[in-house]
Amino acid sequence: MSTPENGGAVYRRYLSAVMLHGHAGAKAVGMGATDLYALNVLGLGGSMTPGELGRRTGLTTGPTTRLIDRLEQAGYVRRVPDPDDRRKIIVELVARPGGLDEVLAPARQKIGAIVQGYSPEQQAVLFDYFARAADAYLDATTELHDKRA
Repeated sequence: MSTPENGGAVYRRYLSAVMLHGHAGAKAVGMGATDLYALNVLGLGGSMTPGELGRRTGLTTGPTTRLIDRLEQAGYVRRVPDPDDRRKIIVELVARPGGLDEVLAPARQKIGAIVQGYSPEQQAVLFDYFARAADAYLDATTELHDKRA
């Protein structure tokens, strides 16, 4: 399979569509995109310190505190003492926004149908790409943050 000459544009369009859908999904459940992203980070990464949550969301200390305050007030997270160091706080995910699965279901179904149209071997390549690309983006994000620090 050859790469189309406008592969970069196709890829940017894809990334823009994913981001736009994330923003629309957050708004549909009455949240900001960063708040929903933070819940996803906690869902994937498990409980973490506010500092780690800030690093993973790209927020500084003040905005991270306000983010956690909002999520805690809404009943999505709670702050608990770190069992290894009671001077530290851990942020735990305790709930997801009601209706989130229903809001995301149409896109998930459409993407699932696209993926099912590929052979098992092609699906393996797709999911290998997703995993490796996620790592590459996370590494590049860390590099960008390190350059700013």
